[in-house]
Amino acid sequence: MDDVATKVIEILKKHMKEPRDDITLSTELTDLKIESLDLAMIVFDIEDAFGIEIPYNANEEAGDFQTVGSVVDKVKGLMAGAPAGAKA
Repeated sequence: MDDVATKVIEILKKHMKEPRDDITLSTELTDLKIESLDLAMIVFDIEDAFGIEIPYNANEEAGDFQTVGSVVDKVKGLMAGAPAGAKA
């Protein structure tokens, strides 16, 4: 796993009631038993850790966050793009 994936998994573990050591990119977020409030805190921590802003709405974008890998892909995609309002 690369650094982004490792950091995302560390953040997930920090917010889990029962952290697991078997988390992979294909692990479903629903399998991690993360509550919605914890998910919001995870999003904030990921934003802080990577200097990005995740446009997350639980009702509209839950499909983007099905697996750990989908979260990692979203983070990498946001890191690759210029932040909104950034000046070149």
